Amino acid sequence: MNLKEQHCTDRVDKALDTTQAKNLCAQLENNWHLDPDTKSIEFDFQFRNFHETMAFVNAVAWIAHRENHHPDLEVGYKHCQVRYSTHSVGGLSMNDFICAAHIDDLLPRK
Repeated sequence: MNLKEQHCTDRVDKALDTTQAKNLCAQLENNWHLDPDTKSIEFDFQFRNFHETMAFVNAVAWIAHRENHHPDLEVGYKHCQVRYSTHSVGGLSMNDFICAAHIDDLLPRK
């Protein structure tokens, strides 16, 4: 099933292994960065102005609320860096990739 068609689960027992994380990262539309330890994924979204950045941040907040899975955000004037990791398992879970796919879906296709 496509990541965008899935929703997060409250039950996450263990972190994904490196192969699983790489395979899921390849399914994301934007070029999300998988950290070398495969404990997080991140992408720095670029915008034309602060207004667009804040609209994006609010949309990400809605996804986080709906999915009950929250990213770390670093917000600047014309960018927002989004980082996902499932702290309860000390690494990445399917929930991280599901949310990343929903965020990718916010923006026009490149």
